[in-house]
Amino acid sequence: MDNTTISFLNSGKKTIASSALVVLINSKRMSFLYLKLASIIRSLLVVIFLVSSIYVSLAQTLTTTSKKAIRLYHEGRNHFALLEYEQAELKLKKAIGTDKNFLEAYMLLGDIYRTQNKNMYAVETYKTAIEINPDKYPEVFYFYGILCFEMQQYQLCIEQLEQFKNYNIINEARQREADYYLASARFAQRSLKNPVPFQPINLGTNINSANDEFINAVSTDELKIYITAEEAVQGLVGVSDRFFISYRDDLNSAWQPIALLPPPLNSEDTQGALSLTHDGRYLLFAGCQWSDGYGSCDIYAVKTVGKNIGEPQNLGHTLNSTAWDSQPCLAPDGRTLYFSSTRKGGYGKSDIWRSYLQDNGEWSTPENLGETINTYGSEMSPYIHADGKTLYFSSDRHPGMGGMDLFVAKMDSAGNWEKPVNLGYPLNTSGDEINIIVNARGDKAYISARLPEGNGGFDIYEFEVYPEIRPKPSTYVKGIVVDAKTNNPLLSYFTLTEINAGKDIITSFSDEKTGEFLLCLPINRDYALNVSREGYLFHSEHFSLTDYKEVFEPYLLNIALNPIIPGEVTIMRNIFFDSGKANLKDESLAELNKLYEFLIQNPSIAVEISGHTDDVGSEDYNMTLSDQRAQAVTDFLVAKGIDSNRLQHKGYGFTKPLTTNQTQEGRAKNRRTEIKVIEMPK
Repeated sequence: MDNTTISFLNSGKKTIASSALVVLINSKRMSFLYLKLASIIRSLLVVIFLVSSIYVSLAQTLTTTSKKAIRLYHEGRNHFALLEYEQAELKLKKAIGTDKNFLEAYMLLGDIYRTQNKNMYAVETYKTAIEINPDKYPEVFYFYGILCFEMQQYQLCIEQLEQFKNYNIINEARQREADYYLASARFAQRSLKNPVPFQPINLGTNINSANDEFINAVSTDELKIYITAEEAVQGLVGVSDRFFISYRDDLNSAWQPIALLPPPLNSEDTQGALSLTHDGRYLLFAGCQWSDGYGSCDIYAVKTVGKNIGEPQNLGHTLNSTAWDSQPCLAPDGRTLYFSSTRKGGYGKSDIWRSYLQDNGEWSTPENLGETINTYGSEMSPYIHADGKTLYFSSDRHPGMGGMDLFVAKMDSAGNWEKPVNLGYPLNTSGDEINIIVNARGDKAYISARLPEGNGGFDIYEFEVYPEIRPKPSTYVKGIVVDAKTNNPLLSYFTLTEINAGKDIITSFSDEKTGEFLLCLPINRDYALNVSREGYLFHSEHFSLTDYKEVFEPYLLNIALNPIIPGEVTIMRNIFFDSGKANLKDESLAELNKLYEFLIQNPSIAVEISGHTDDVGSEDYNMTLSDQRAQAVTDFLVAKGIDSNRLQHKGYGFTKPLTTNQTQEGRAKNRRTEIKVIEMPK
């Protein structure tokens, strides 16, 4: 397990790749690049889209015969190509003044207005072009319709785009865009009539300032929050983006003032898209144009030790590509990484991908989440919930309110993604909603938003998640692992096994400095937890969440590991028998295999396997039953190849209770199997 966990940070060979995005990330100050990238790309595409509109017009014979108007038109076009908007506008107005029916001049002037966000002028200009001749350039309905959508005139948008589609123009890209805007306009109309519950609460001035703050991560216990914020930095003009952290004592306490994350984060190197693993052991982020990178942005990880941070490690050439790889989010199993990428093989501009940590410590070749999740546009900011099956993300081409909207998709029992659901208005707006963090319970979320009641710019808010978009609730277990003799914190390894499936679903480790650990526990399952460290007896716990009725409070454990010396005992809490019988139930297999592995890894020790019962029934009956159960465990180990000379078994009946037998809970604790280290037989 050590090899698998630590090699999470494996790195590979260096290569530097170029990309169109390098232009965007080459500056010293990457102002929330990963959050704003979608807007930047979309703005660039608007220019391309408008220029393509112009050249469609130019490819045909102009509708004027006036040489003066034609000359002014070409001069205006040239100014526009040089981004000289005022001069272009002036020339085209003169061209129109020369010929009031100069259709191409109206269309180009409308595009110039659109480029400058002079939307009302653009609308009037497009309307005039339609009045002159709607059939000459039916694309004008397309541009006019999209402009109406951006102005939130949804019914007019629908009317214009339906007119465009009636012409059956053979242009796949524009037909696809028209379908998107039609679906989005209809969605927006419904959403405005049926707003979803959304009552955002500002996190306060210890978190938010007059500048921009963006949410990166919230710890599973919701006592730590990581943000990106703007800060004045000596030697730099204006402000620079930095990673910060804030703490609070409990869920009812206020957040403390934010503090800079320590080095090596917040270096001069360009970095962003910070996330925290569910167990809190790693911070993941994107490093852009680093010397050991493979593309414009690569995914890195740093290990957290107490409040300190280790050295960043590139996650390797199999996971990272020569393109843009960013916005990582690790699933609670500690082995499944979701991220956004512009690599080849996707469906659109940026897609959401997934990679698995293999047993050799290397990441698998990433797989695309498929066209249910990804569109021909941009999908970004994946957040996989603590249940491991609910994915939140942003998209600009699933139907929505406009810009980047937030969506949720759930994984079915076969492992396939269901159709994404828009989180609704007013949570989503006509602007950009970039990312969302949902707590383990699934009842609260955190977002960044620019709201009228904010402190200025983007602030961070929390809000109650309405039921239809909630994930399945999860609880968690957290605590400290110490040496039972010295009480010193221990680095130890955790395996969480889903008992009925008999498979390990989470592997993690405790903090090597503090001994602290945290593991997510999705509901509706039963779990066996195994805690181990070389030189110590393992520790096991049982969590039954099958009969879920309400969100459970988290489990708090202080685990003391005993060294492997004669006389030390550990309780096997996941060995199960039918009532009054000695046959091992199938659910015992995971724990039995852990015991087998322990004996294989420690070939020089012998153990006594003891059975214990409650006080229901006679003393003789329980003594016999407990002995038979201990024998059953011994027989299993011998059948697996453990030397019988290393094993003793004994039944103690109800002679050694751990607690009272007067309650059902007490009797359950007293029914147990124990392992005691004994002297190796001569």
